[in-house]
Amino acid sequence: MPNATRALPPCTDTTWPRLILGSTSTYRRELLSRLRLPFDTGSPDVDERALPGETPLAMAVRLAEMKARAVAEQMADDVVVIGSDQVADLAGTPLGKPGDHARATAQLRAMRGQVVQFHTAVCVIRPHTHFCQTRVNTVAVRFKALSDTEVETYLKLEQPYDCAGSAKCEGLGISLLSSIESDDPTSLIGLPLILTSQLLSEAGLNPLAWLATQEI
Repeated sequence: MPNATRALPPCTDTTWPRLILGSTSTYRRELLSRLRLPFDTGSPDVDERALPGETPLAMAVRLAEMKARAVAEQMADDVVVIGSDQVADLAGTPLGKPGDHARATAQLRAMRGQVVQFHTAVCVIRPHTHFCQTRVNTVAVRFKALSDTEVETYLKLEQPYDCAGSAKCEGLGISLLSSIESDDPTSLIGLPLILTSQLLSEAGLNPLAWLATQEI
C-alpha cells in the first residue's frame, strides 16, 4: 500500500484525483516533487527480470506498465498512478541495476568507449476514466574509454548499485561521460518530467491547473 507523503488539499471548484508515484526510488520521488503536486508513493513489487529475447526498449515499457498497474490495482478511489522504468541498452543488451560492486564493475567496463541508449518509460494510469498511456524517452550517452582504476575509484566513491548502467549523471558519474544527447534533462536521472507532465495533463491532472486553484 502507498506510504502517504502529503494529502491532496481539497478544492472548492473541482474534484481532483489523488496522485500516486508507483515507485520507492528516492530519485523519482525527488524529480516528481519538482512539479509541486502532492503525491503518495506505493511499492509496485514486480519481477524486474528481462524476458527471453526481450529488447531493452520493450523491457522498459513492459515494466513501467506493470508497476503502474500493480499499484493502481490496490486503490479503490480515483487515483492517477505513475509507473516508470529505465533500462540501459548496450548494443541490444539490457543493463539493469547492478545491485553490487562486481556487477557494476562489469557494466562499466563493458560500456567504456561505447554509446549506451538509456530508455526511460513512463506509464500513467487513471482507472476511473480508463486512461492508460505509456511513452518513452531515450537518451544517448557516450562513455569515456575508462581505465580499470577510474572505474574502481568511481564505484568506491559513489556506489551507484541501484542505478541502471551503474552511473549517476547528477553526481560524480558525469566524469565518466564524453557526451549526453537528450531533449529532457531529467530523463537520465529516472523520470522524464516533460513526458510525465504531458501524461498527467492528459489524465486530468494538469500541474499548473491544479496550482492555479491553490493559494500561491
